[in-house]
Amino acid sequence: MKDGSEARLWGGVMHWWCAVLPLLLLVGCGYSFSGSIRSAYPTIKTVYVDTFTNKTSEPNLENIYRSAFSSEIVQRGHFKLVSSRGEADAIFRGNILNIQVAPLAYKSGTSFSAEDRVTITLELFFEDTTKGKTLWSNSAFAGTVDYLVTAVGATESSRRNALTKLASESAEKVYRLMMSDF
Repeated sequence: MKDGSEARLWGGVMHWWCAVLPLLLLVGCGYSFSGSIRSAYPTIKTVYVDTFTNKTSEPNLENIYRSAFSSEIVQRGHFKLVSSRGEADAIFRGNILNIQVAPLAYKSGTSFSAEDRVTITLELFFEDTTKGKTLWSNSAFAGTVDYLVTAVGATESSRRNALTKLASESAEKVYRLMMSDF
């Protein structure tokens, strides 16, 4: 008859493997933390964010998006943001193709919207100025954001804040996609 030492030994081995196996999988799959993103474009040092083309009827949207993408490049620090095309190794540019606003929720007992959802579709390009080639592009990048519909003046302010938030979130997501070469 066994004294249980074999069961304890087997349990200890299983416990050890359960602790070590996830670490081996993480190392083996090439996982890295987002703070350690390496540039897919090691020769690009300076970037100019060009004016976005606004093909919608929403005023000032091109400025909101250009500002968001410029801020993202400065914040991440992989590239130096420059103030002219001539100084840049690469140019980031985009077209705002479409904006759609749809009601998300209605006020109780009425046909008035209580919350709206904005969806914006972009066409984006990251281009090497020295080689004259496109390094990264996305012809149908879309983002959405929701905002509350209240009184007329407050709704416009809420909408502007939502558009600014959407531009910032889009810039962050696009930057990550671009830097990982997706």
